Amino acid sequence: MSHEILGLVLLGLLFIVILGGFPISFTLIFLAVAFGYIGMGSRVFYLMTYQTWNTMNDTVLGAVAMFTFMGYVLESAGLMNRLFHAVQLLFGRMHGSLYLATILTAALFAAATGIVGASVTIIALMAAPVMAKSGYDQKLCAGTICAGGTLGILIPPSVMLVVMGPVLQVSVARLFAAALLPGLLLAGIYLVYTMTKVWRNPKLGPALSAKDLDVSKGYIARELFFGFIPVITLIVVTLGAIVSGWATPTEGAALGCVGGLAVTAAHGRLTWAVFKDAVFRTAYTASMVMVLLLASNIMGAVFSALGTPEFIAQTLISWDISPTFMILAILALCFILGWPLEWVPIVVIIVPIFVPILLQMKVDMIWFAILLAVTLQTCWLSPPVALSAYYLKGVMPKWDLLEIYKGMLPFMGLQWIAVLILYFFPKVVLVLPNLIFGG
Repeated sequence: MSHEILGLVLLGLLFIVILGGFPISFTLIFLAVAFGYIGMGSRVFYLMTYQTWNTMNDTVLGAVAMFTFMGYVLESAGLMNRLFHAVQLLFGRMHGSLYLATILTAALFAAATGIVGASVTIIALMAAPVMAKSGYDQKLCAGTICAGGTLGILIPPSVMLVVMGPVLQVSVARLFAAALLPGLLLAGIYLVYTMTKVWRNPKLGPALSAKDLDVSKGYIARELFFGFIPVITLIVVTLGAIVSGWATPTEGAALGCVGGLAVTAAHGRLTWAVFKDAVFRTAYTASMVMVLLLASNIMGAVFSALGTPEFIAQTLISWDISPTFMILAILALCFILGWPLEWVPIVVIIVPIFVPILLQMKVDMIWFAILLAVTLQTCWLSPPVALSAYYLKGVMPKWDLLEIYKGMLPFMGLQWIAVLILYFFPKVVLVLPNLIFGG
């Protein structure tokens, strides 16, 4: 059996074992070493050592842990609660004001955390009980909360974009710049959809009662100021330092950590218990990502050493497949795989297989990365797994899971509309990175 075919057998067995429920990281390492030993003998152990050293010395990946820590610290500050409450009161006389408050707050919190689980949970804790109490439509509430929470995977500083940069061989700073307008586009699409629904049927989002709105304008202004200004300042400083080139992603993430601690301390929420909880949760999340990255790099190195990626690339190119078909096929595959898998194994295991093909087809990798990010964001709303639904269900156990699914489906369709917009209008993605860094 040739080395190229051995690599294909490895790939097929990998899919079978992962879908069978085995732990992904250890499965990757075991299969890589086993097939590598068959194909190249004891050299596989040298390759494994080199990949381990190389991965753990990649300073860009340090941003994963620090952005995660920043998000968990800010989660404890209570700023989002103040902002949500202020927007709720500011637009309370308008039908659907809670949908508006949810989407605006979700977009801002997404820019402060970059973690979908944290975003959905916090948004759900803030919005779901108030929406239920105010007589809002449960399905539309569920869709708004889950879709708003998933913005954390796209809007910088997205942890996924930090991981995606080295995989696709592109600058993380450029990815951050490229993701900003698509993230705002998605938030705008959600907003237009929800407010149009309410305009057509005001019963879906009743105005708040006079009792709920019986507060002074000064109180609203104060809550809006303290909920908005600290977070937006932190975001502008952190992302501005990275995108402007003043700081690397890792240095910008460190700046964000310090700023997050300062903001939390200024609001009197920085206790030892909060700090310790953020550290433990960061260690858990970052360790999971890093171990999976290491395992996938070992697998990728063995896979490449066997010559299979080049074999696949040359075969597909010989079939004269158009770049359009190739891109859509990859996005469709990643979307389907996003049902049983999280984004990490898709980005670090599946996507690298197609990178050589995309490079030979001269596809703009910044543009492709954002298309992929929005597609993977859609997976969070796609049954049967749809992890966002389970985060919301954990906060609102009385809400029926089937009703949550029904509420999310229209928003999944809206995200596919966004993918099509970005596909047919690449300038939405490329205008900021080209403007800042040069085309």
